[in-house]
Amino acid sequence: MQLAVVDFARHVAGLQGANSSEFDRDCPYPVIDLMPEQRSLRNKGATMRLGAFPCSLLPGSLAAEAYGTTEISERHRHRYEFANDFREQLSAAGLVLSGMSPDKKLVEMIELRDHPYFIGCQFHPEFKSRPVAPHPLFARFVRAALERQAVRARGERKSSESITTVN
Repeated sequence: MQLAVVDFARHVAGLQGANSSEFDRDCPYPVIDLMPEQRSLRNKGATMRLGAFPCSLLPGSLAAEAYGTTEISERHRHRYEFANDFREQLSAAGLVLSGMSPDKKLVEMIELRDHPYFIGCQFHPEFKSRPVAPHPLFARFVRAALERQAVRARGERKSSESITTVN
């Protein structure tokens, strides 16, 4: 999610030089930044956001559709977050903030409205995925890929059929 936000900020929202302050402390638009409670800590050992946390999903979002609910809990392991100072600007440019902490202080998931399947998450879905029980985001991603493949196959068949008809 973090790098997707950086890319969106740069190439869609027009924030030249947007970055994560983890990579560039002096960037002009730190759209991903150190969590506020981490800033005053000198010894960061065992202080990151770690463990399971609740998340509220936007009704009607791809995320809510993938999970089949609007209330989830996911596991985290990080110190850097979506910088709240950029919420309004990035949302206005089309970024959907589809998952939030229940208190609305933290952006947990983002997506693009007019994309077949573009979801980014702050948490680690791989922590809850198993070979015979894939995480809902992974299962929905595979389904989206299969749907896209079917659409492309139908499109290729139609174009080859029209070529045959014309000949």
